[in-house]
Amino acid sequence: MDTIKNLKTDWTTFAVSGGFLLLFVIFSLIDINMVEGWVTDSFNWSVTFFGAYWQLLLLGNFVIGIILAFSKYGNLKLGKMEKPENGYFRWISMILCILLASGGVFWAASEPIYHFVTTPPLFANDGMTPQEAIIPALTQSFVHWGFLAWACLGTLTTIVLMYAHYHKGYPLKPRAILYPIFGERIFNKSIIGSTADIVSIIAVAAGTMGPIGFLGLQIGYGLHFLFDIPNTIATNMIIVGALILIAAISVASGVDKGIQFLSRLNVVFVVLLAAIILIIGPTMFLIDSFIGAQAFQLQHFFEMNLYRADHAWLGYWTVFFWGWFLGYAPMVAIFISKISRGRTIRELIIAVSIIAPLVSNFWFTVVGGTGLSHELNNPGSISGPLGDGGMPATVMAVMDQLPMGLWLAIGFLLVSIVFVSTTVDSISYTVAVTLQGTDHPQKWMRVFWVVLFGLLSVVLLSIGEGSIQALQNFIVVTAVPVSILLLPPLWSAPKIVKQMAIEQNLVPSIESTKEAKVKVAK
Repeated sequence: MDTIKNLKTDWTTFAVSGGFLLLFVIFSLIDINMVEGWVTDSFNWSVTFFGAYWQLLLLGNFVIGIILAFSKYGNLKLGKMEKPENGYFRWISMILCILLASGGVFWAASEPIYHFVTTPPLFANDGMTPQEAIIPALTQSFVHWGFLAWACLGTLTTIVLMYAHYHKGYPLKPRAILYPIFGERIFNKSIIGSTADIVSIIAVAAGTMGPIGFLGLQIGYGLHFLFDIPNTIATNMIIVGALILIAAISVASGVDKGIQFLSRLNVVFVVLLAAIILIIGPTMFLIDSFIGAQAFQLQHFFEMNLYRADHAWLGYWTVFFWGWFLGYAPMVAIFISKISRGRTIRELIIAVSIIAPLVSNFWFTVVGGTGLSHELNNPGSISGPLGDGGMPATVMAVMDQLPMGLWLAIGFLLVSIVFVSTTVDSISYTVAVTLQGTDHPQKWMRVFWVVLFGLLSVVLLSIGEGSIQALQNFIVVTAVPVSILLLPPLWSAPKIVKQMAIEQNLVPSIESTKEAKVKVAK
């Protein structure tokens, strides 16, 4: 869009959000135990009072989105562009790398084993044999990384953002989500608007810095396991430095070059690894498990997504993931808005809410299902390393059971680096978009946030793993105000869709319908 209303760099939001992140790190340096205590108390409060709301919010996003996709409005084009800017493969690749990057390797290997060793409470009293426990374990992972998780990231919120920005000409910021309620006032020195931008930046920053730090720890473990390289803080910092360099080059090149190149490269890596494991691994077990778990998920869809009996388990698993993904949602929606111009509502919702979850579920089946197969045949072969060394050890243990295990493990380390790089560059880009209000932010602003995320992660790594964990949990706390921001699209998105249909002359307006009725009456 050539002209954006109220376009200028928001230095207040820049200072408050950046300053808050710096304060978090400073307090962590002073007393990490104090910070962990604050975060734990706030986390528990968030889970207790917002867990049920988050479950309903995500379900509402998914259901309303699907209804819109298959309604008469599904063919409406978004972004005032007739032809999409990005081809299907490039477009879906960039979408996939946003959420899958956060847990695409280590959670995919570990979570199914966690649920296999300790059956989720919804099915704990069913008296299942180890063979019967496979499907519920895999399905629980599907629930956490599947349809509802993806739907909250880029469906209804994206429709509202694209309408406010591309159709009405307002800056592409999280506050634009509230445009249907407040109108232009939300962009004019609005305290509510500034708060929406600030909490969105802080939430996504916490959720991005956490994976950067964990990546340093995980790759460090992998290099030690494979090549006996000392797993020290210095090694972890070098890994984070390499990651930040890759992400900085990518984000400086822009969405149409660096970011989309890394995304496509990553998807190719993932497809190649999945194909190799599928061929040389327990092929029929994986295919049967994927089909069975998908059917089991559909059969128990509402029961699993709205489960409320065991609050402690929910806080550790489902509600934790929901808070994490909700914290990402406004910024991810901004990124998807940028890459989705010219797509129809149906294409957008099917890509984000159906295709991406199915790909994610299949990836979890290939990686986690392989581990389940070996654990079933040789108890302790995967759960033992998981208990001793955590998620990084699980990936190595799974690969160690396969032919060409060394090369596959190296492949997973490379995929992990590229995965997190695509998250860092995408999120840094969206933060820059938020601060400058245009989908073409200045290069220095994009690179600045990559470097800041990296430097702060390195400082937290120097304190210890506890500081990274505290930051990771803190995103659930920041998801509280963000989740309130994401409530209005449940009713404003359908209204906007109807308004766009009138503007594109696909359905008659109320006024023209009344005029037609008057003419008929005469």
